[in-house]
Amino acid sequence: MKKHLSICLLLVFFGACDQKKKQQSATKQSERTLPHINPDWYNVGFLIMDGVYNTEFTAPYDIFQHTQYRKGIKAMNTFAIANTLKPITSFEGVRILPDFDYTQDSIPRIDILVVPSAEHHLDTDLQDSTMIKFVKKTSQHALFVTSHCDGAFVLAKAGVLDSVFSTTFPSDIEKYKIMFPNLKVKDSVLFVHDGKFVTSAGGAKSFEAALYLCEHLYGKEIAKSLAKGLVIDWDLEKVPSLILQ
Repeated sequence: MKKHLSICLLLVFFGACDQKKKQQSATKQSERTLPHINPDWYNVGFLIMDGVYNTEFTAPYDIFQHTQYRKGIKAMNTFAIANTLKPITSFEGVRILPDFDYTQDSIPRIDILVVPSAEHHLDTDLQDSTMIKFVKKTSQHALFVTSHCDGAFVLAKAGVLDSVFSTTFPSDIEKYKIMFPNLKVKDSVLFVHDGKFVTSAGGAKSFEAALYLCEHLYGKEIAKSLAKGLVIDWDLEKVPSLILQ
């Protein structure tokens, strides 16, 4: 009888220990390191998803994040948002951990929305009604909305480019015109700025579009300083663009 009781007590003890370990593991998994948000800076949200292209994400991220190292300006908080908190895998295979899940988190006010290109921006991503609604709602309150490469297709699907000029990846211009025949499309430029919208050809030229927005906000000297820090030869007058402010 005593032996049976001892076995029962051991089972209860180990069962409790196992349950405690599970609770600790769940608590650890739920812990998140949120990005520091300076309340006096611009908030820049990067919309990412599986298949996002590295350059269209990292180029503007590099430029905007480096504003934090310039004195005397209203710099930028930069963070990644997705429809999950699980790692996002870029087209090139880089795993990126989102800072916020727009489907369930309370996201900081977004002053500048950045929509990099992704692998399925011309097809299945445009069927994601939750994502499209998020883009449309965020665009209404943002100070600026930017896209790189085929990110323009997402903005067009959300209906936010209907009254402005825009551009996209050069080889997708014709498809862009066919899918959205009512848009005013500009080709043979690296970026277009019309109203609050800045759309770019993407690729390595995503740097130029991001530098332009910095020059627009902070002036030529700050933009040149940011470009110099990334070894980019920046001269807005030499960049093919359409600027309609």
